[in-house]
Amino acid sequence: MVGAGVIGLAVARALARAGREVVVLERERSPGQHTSSRNSEVLHAGLYYPLGSLKARLCVEGRHALVRYCRDRGVALRQLGKLLVATRDEQRATLASIHARALANGVDDVRLIEAAEVHALEPHVHAVAGLWSPSTGILDAHGIMHALLADAEDHGATLALGNAFERARVHPGGELRVWAGGTSLYCNVLVDAAGLHAPEVAAAIEGLAPEHVPQQRLLKGSYFALRGPAAFTHLVYPVPDTATLGIHVTLDLAGRVRLGPDQEWVDRIDYAVDPERAPAFARAVADYYPALDPAALEPDTAGIRPKLHGPGQPPADFVIQGPADHGVPGLCNLYGIESPGLTACLAIAREVLVRLGIEPPPE
Repeated sequence: MVGAGVIGLAVARALARAGREVVVLERERSPGQHTSSRNSEVLHAGLYYPLGSLKARLCVEGRHALVRYCRDRGVALRQLGKLLVATRDEQRATLASIHARALANGVDDVRLIEAAEVHALEPHVHAVAGLWSPSTGILDAHGIMHALLADAEDHGATLALGNAFERARVHPGGELRVWAGGTSLYCNVLVDAAGLHAPEVAAAIEGLAPEHVPQQRLLKGSYFALRGPAAFTHLVYPVPDTATLGIHVTLDLAGRVRLGPDQEWVDRIDYAVDPERAPAFARAVADYYPALDPAALEPDTAGIRPKLHGPGQPPADFVIQGPADHGVPGLCNLYGIESPGLTACLAIAREVLVRLGIEPPPE
């Protein structure tokens, strides 16, 4: 198992509960240091994703599973609801389209609302109409990872921190040899859940054809926090364009308000937030939050999203490659696992086991 982010830990837990001996290789000194912990910590309902896509199916399945898991394991979660707002009448058609797509995806509690109800829910928001999603919420990403790791270890899994994957070789008969941390081991199953480094890991597997390793691009997203009392009690999103959900209002479990993420295509991992991006944030939210004082914005955090598409291209689906896709027994590679990966983590883990021909344990 390569990678101890939320996806790697969820897969490790599933494999261990299925009776497999599991070793999780993680290059960092603690789990979940990248995409898993540098995001909005939103529990997504599954509104936007194309019907039949992995993102749509695994988000809806995963949300139900994750809500139960958080409640069972005492992980903090608040389904405080989300408003998707149209600020111009010409955006109503887009709202209606997203509403229809959400219903088709199995999100059956969303409804279209008018300006008065938007204002009643969020008095500071300007909108002519909205889409209300009561199942959307926020959660403790670190708490989920701690619980997944504890469950995996309770079933015999081992976490090897500070052990970077180096290379692997596919042997005749289906066995794989993996080198990491100056040593090697043999295994019958190898799961590449390395997130930002997943294509790099896959490219170092001798015996995996290069055409099965996609080019991955890095999209940085910065966040700014709002100083002062919280002006919101729900998540607020603008109507999305074709490439992004837009800079939105999110809250953390302490009630602190953040705006983000924006988009910045990068060629390296760098989590510094440029204070000079603040004016662009203020302009981006002015349509639906005209009362924002730009001076109240302060740099907060940033994350990097693993993308399988480039600038100007439509968003790509998750890619989960099993033996049926690339012909290597026991190998599963996960690429482009961005949002809603956190929400979908338990469903993704189940999907990985299915593609490896392993019976998933009941939740």
